[in-house]
Amino acid sequence: MQATTPSPTKDARTPPGPGGQGGQGGGTSPTGLPGPGASPPAAAPAEPARLYTESERSCVQPALQPAGTTALTKEDVEAGEKNGRRQQQLSEPGQLGQLTFKLRYRQDKSTLVVTVVKCKNLPAKDPGLGSCDPYVKLQLLPDKQHKVKTRVLRKSRDPQYDEDFTFYGINANQLQSITLHFVVLSFDRYSRDDIIGEVFCTLSSVDLTNKDNHQQMLTKNILPRSLKIRSQGRGEILVSLCWQPAANRLTVVILKARNLPKMDVTGLADPYVKMYLLVGGQRVAKKKTHVKKRTLNPVFNESFVLEVPAGAEGLESVSLEFLLLDWDRVTKNEVIGRLELGGSRCTGSALHHWNEVCNSPRRQIAEWHKLRE
Repeated sequence: MQATTPSPTKDARTPPGPGGQGGQGGGTSPTGLPGPGASPPAAAPAEPARLYTESERSCVQPALQPAGTTALTKEDVEAGEKNGRRQQQLSEPGQLGQLTFKLRYRQDKSTLVVTVVKCKNLPAKDPGLGSCDPYVKLQLLPDKQHKVKTRVLRKSRDPQYDEDFTFYGINANQLQSITLHFVVLSFDRYSRDDIIGEVFCTLSSVDLTNKDNHQQMLTKNILPRSLKIRSQGRGEILVSLCWQPAANRLTVVILKARNLPKMDVTGLADPYVKMYLLVGGQRVAKKKTHVKKRTLNPVFNESFVLEVPAGAEGLESVSLEFLLLDWDRVTKNEVIGRLELGGSRCTGSALHHWNEVCNSPRRQIAEWHKLRE
């Protein structure tokens, strides 16, 4: 069975460290890529930007504070409340709704057909409207090579999708080792999409060997996302800088990162770094590294030459912003952590590194930095 249309929807030294459309939906190509014509989820209508999103608050885990320390911030309080609700949800199955899907395996064509049928009783992600803009992302584990998603259905807590996704080149002896990983999300125009929850289905627990090719229909409770990157820390990044005042040029070498948090259920990530040059707080240039697949300790070794505008008068008004992101073929790339060098918000090891670079022109100076939120 073949789906007819795609689903919508180097030189610096390393110093020691400090420690498819409804019903007719399309499948993937034999390589696991979405079919041609795939497009991002339909945009939700404009709405006032919110200060926080559920997905952001779900990661926050405030540290325990001994007596005499400062009071918890507003963010910490909201994070505690959110974590409490999530713990309650763990003990109350169905609080995040249910996902219904169908499975069919065609041994003669070595294809697995997964139909995302519907979701039911999803929680409201927009408190003003009492609804959400849900879509479902699906990938096959453990390889993560097949990634697809449904279209976005606006303002619905009971979306009906009926979208087929066909995965090719799946041999019968592979079925026992495959796990379907569904993630239910709510589209957000202004920030990262909110993760509602996830569903796992191991194919070894489903009989797909019947000769009549009948579909197996399953309904499972949506569970809270089990990954909490805040509790793991965000890792560290090693960068090297060289300031050449005569040429008004700043050379940046993004060397490597280590101890990054696990960004998916396979325990890995697909990291890359995006870097901005800011003058007077305004971004004037952007660079990025290549993506390093399936690693928590990526080695980049990529050098970038940044031309500082003549009116900047040295590095006094110059700063650098680094964003380390987890690449995702289907949804928005997620920020793992960030680093700022220079500027008024630069403190600690970042400030020390920046001052060294400013005071030691024409020297390549490398230093490890902890990534923050």
